[in-house]
Amino acid sequence: MQSILLRIMENRQALKLIEKIQKELFKDNFEVSEIVTDLKKLREITLELNNPVVTKALRLAYEHLENNNGFFIGIPDDEPIDSKDAELEVKISDENNVESFNYFLSLLTDLEKKNNVLDLKEYNKAFLAY
Repeated sequence: MQSILLRIMENRQALKLIEKIQKELFKDNFEVSEIVTDLKKLREITLELNNPVVTKALRLAYEHLENNNGFFIGIPDDEPIDSKDAELEVKISDENNVESFNYFLSLLTDLEKKNNVLDLKEYNKAFLAY
């Protein structure tokens, strides 16, 4: 399964979409409708992964953008949660958090890294709690 993940995410079309969005962010161009369209295309490509974390992350991200006209989730903390019962501390931004959105996108480029998948899970929790 790991090799399938790597092969799909290295798919040129998927990486080009991520790169396109990131280039627009770098140019301070945060056009929600265009980003949502690209994330939906990216999700279609990644459906073949059979990785529910990635598929869900992309869906929740574009739904969050559509509903809020911005990205208001902060970057997850690096510190591990000691207990599964520990309450989720959702990092919410008052303003559109382009840095966090860019980080979210970068996680998708290397799913071989366990921490990237864990951070995507944290984003998913934050999207749902928002």
